[in-house]
Amino acid sequence: MASYHIETYGCTSNVGESRQIERALRDGGHHPAGSPAAADVAILNTCTVIETTADKMLRRAATLAEQTSDLIITGCMALTEGERFAEAGIDAQVLHWDEVPTAVRNGECPTTTPDTEPIIDGVIGILPIARGCMSNCSYCITKFATGRIDSPPVAENVERARALVDAGARELRITGQDTGVYGWDRGRRRLPELLERICTEVDGDFRVRVGMANPGGVHGIAEELAAVFAAQPKLYNFLHIPVQSGSDAVLAAMRRQHRVAQFREIVDIFDAHLPTWTLSTDFIAGFPTETEADHTASMRLLEEVAPTKTNVTRFSKRPGTAAAELKGLGGQTKKDRSRALSARVRELTAARYEAMVGTEREVLVVEPGTGRSVKCRDDAYRQLIIQDAADAGVTIGDRLTVEVTAPGPVYAFCEPA
Repeated sequence: MASYHIETYGCTSNVGESRQIERALRDGGHHPAGSPAAADVAILNTCTVIETTADKMLRRAATLAEQTSDLIITGCMALTEGERFAEAGIDAQVLHWDEVPTAVRNGECPTTTPDTEPIIDGVIGILPIARGCMSNCSYCITKFATGRIDSPPVAENVERARALVDAGARELRITGQDTGVYGWDRGRRRLPELLERICTEVDGDFRVRVGMANPGGVHGIAEELAAVFAAQPKLYNFLHIPVQSGSDAVLAAMRRQHRVAQFREIVDIFDAHLPTWTLSTDFIAGFPTETEADHTASMRLLEEVAPTKTNVTRFSKRPGTAAAELKGLGGQTKKDRSRALSARVRELTAARYEAMVGTEREVLVVEPGTGRSVKCRDDAYRQLIIQDAADAGVTIGDRLTVEVTAPGPVYAFCEPA
């Protein structure tokens, strides 16, 4: 049996793919190594969302190739730009996620060992509910790697959730390239049904966070989805719906499957169902067709919906995508627009956390922070930090009531009440 070292970069969906690979390896009798140098095989699960990320992947692959005798590269960059590794002189197998366990096994029959429990990180369990999406965004290279949506049955995902909770997970992170279209390939979108069944059929004290769902997939099931959130206390009141632009003209050029009015409608529906919830969204700054008026529209939308969490990405051309063929904006223009969005995001986020000071929140302690601190999440998945947690008798997995004492830039500090 082989020892392996696995590294994962990118989104939580990629983390979920790595967990699937690692489960298959452990089911086959393989075991993790302490370092790349100690491993029989190293596995690099790559991201390629922007060019600087791809460059980082090449550098890391070169380092791993020197440290281990056998390197396997998988993930989005491997599947969309795999030839770049060979061009860089990196000796590695470039494989699809599903091919990795077989390649590591190298013809050996699986040998199940007692160490076959679902893999969790501390008290966090990653649950990929599907692979792929239904979109055809003009700037996205990831779709070439993941393909169209492929949804396992609801019952199968419920059982996988149960296995994670039975293994000790206190927080389930539902992942996928687009969770909102889960089930579309089986006749209808089934995310509300899946969430309700996990919350009602899986016993245990745990919370559920839903990963990214594009507005085009959520629109049409927003009322049903928001009603499930309101009815199920195990669900964090958190929704990540990336709008990408406040301009319909830019959204059309991006080939996004929603328009601004649909995004606003989703926000309004969740506002009506949930007194407190976290809106998380994304903006792309400097898309090739974006005018100054389009940028102003994005700034205005950001101001009006005031998300608790916002990711701003500067547009980057990805090879093979339709947007890569468009004449780009100047680098300084993209930089200026990105900075303007990011500056306002910081102000809005800080204001959200400042408004929490003096209130009490029920939180779940989910993971270590820096130094002696721990990270907690409240019902709306807002990040709260307890400093000197050990002195307060607080450990990972605890659920407790805290008082918010001070704001931070993208979190708040708290103390046990």
